[in-house]
Amino acid sequence: MSSRRDFLKNISIAGGAVATSSVSTFAMAALPELNMQEGPDTQISPDPSEGRHYHPVVTPNGWTLPFRMNNNIKEFHLVAEPVVREMAPGFEANLWGYNGQSPGPTIEVVEGDQVRIYVTNKLPEHTSIHWHGQRLPNGMDGVTGLNQPGIPPGKTFVYEFVARRPGTFMYHPHADEMVQMAMGMMGSWVTHPKQHEHSLIDHVDRDFCVLLNAFDINPGARTPKIMTMVDFNLWGWNSRIFPGIDSFNVRKNDKVRMRFGNLTMTNHPIHLHGHEFVVTGTDGGPTLKTTRTPEVTVDVAIGQMRQFEFLADEEGDWAFHCHKSHHTMNAMGHDVPTLIGVDHTGMTAKIRKLLPDYMVMGERGMADMTEMEMPLPDNTTPMMTGDGPFGSVEMGGMFSMVKVRKDQPAGDYSDPGWYEHPPGTVAFEYTGELPDPTRFSAG
Repeated sequence: MSSRRDFLKNISIAGGAVATSSVSTFAMAALPELNMQEGPDTQISPDPSEGRHYHPVVTPNGWTLPFRMNNNIKEFHLVAEPVVREMAPGFEANLWGYNGQSPGPTIEVVEGDQVRIYVTNKLPEHTSIHWHGQRLPNGMDGVTGLNQPGIPPGKTFVYEFVARRPGTFMYHPHADEMVQMAMGMMGSWVTHPKQHEHSLIDHVDRDFCVLLNAFDINPGARTPKIMTMVDFNLWGWNSRIFPGIDSFNVRKNDKVRMRFGNLTMTNHPIHLHGHEFVVTGTDGGPTLKTTRTPEVTVDVAIGQMRQFEFLADEEGDWAFHCHKSHHTMNAMGHDVPTLIGVDHTGMTAKIRKLLPDYMVMGERGMADMTEMEMPLPDNTTPMMTGDGPFGSVEMGGMFSMVKVRKDQPAGDYSDPGWYEHPPGTVAFEYTGELPDPTRFSAG
């Protein structure tokens, strides 16, 4: 994380504007220091040094925005700007985001906090921020033209309200949404309960925040196609795609909370292997305990937040992913014909006389894609990728792992590497004689 102390020199403070409806006047020189994060590594969320205490969340491949206390008001500074996001090793995208990254930093507060957020616009067009799910004064809701004028390029507006209820929320533009959200402008917001013992919100050991996003970027290109409605080819968690998504590392018997928000154009059934969980919250607040039932998959619909919790009591490297099969692939082509069962032998020999590097795709299924060393355009990533201890994982997109270890040192949640299976607990090849299988016979 870095600070740009001289940032304000470059945005013409004298020309800056502050939205003053319902906000007391104060000097522009009092703007909080701007914190930036441009790398894709998951940042450790430190305990708050000021204000009321809370257990901080972890944003995989992201970070939490620092704040300062000013007369009992928590002050944050967001800058909306073009960013370069590494979506996977060797693959970068030109996006729009906040404070050097897409998604923007997670904002964490405590129920009852009075919050002041400065928003500086470095985009080429006006913007605004809507605080998704919050109870606040109407003039702070962030809908351009309805609740406020758009924030012009080079100007700074301020939002001020009280975080009235605990829960999992988002922030995103409500100005030229089709472009700005398609370019990656979004961020997570968590309001922690003011009571350490809350009847509906339990203490957890690990607390993760993920925003679901989708992009349409041609192989070899860097900028998303903003007019795409359904044919997205990159599906991400916090603007990263597998194998670029960090694993979720926990100790055995940790109580774990996952917070997922969806700002894509479709729903996502999020599925966890090896454990059951209960949905404990939505963007409307914590769920009643009488409504909680065991699940292994939760559907996060468009514009929704879903918060679920589980006890990590099974050791291993457990797959964790969207259960829409096309959402666990990268850089897909949507007009590829199905060639399963087609014999290409003669045709391939003839084509290679003209194109020596020609390769057949799809005659035996698509798993061969993980073995081919096919030349790829610069700045793209294979469709099915990611190596595990037994070979290719054959996944991409919205896929990661929950790594549960009994020997994970207390307070150390670094990647423990691959799980060492106890002897006799891995599926193996059977070489004995087999009886004839029973097959279905039509009447």
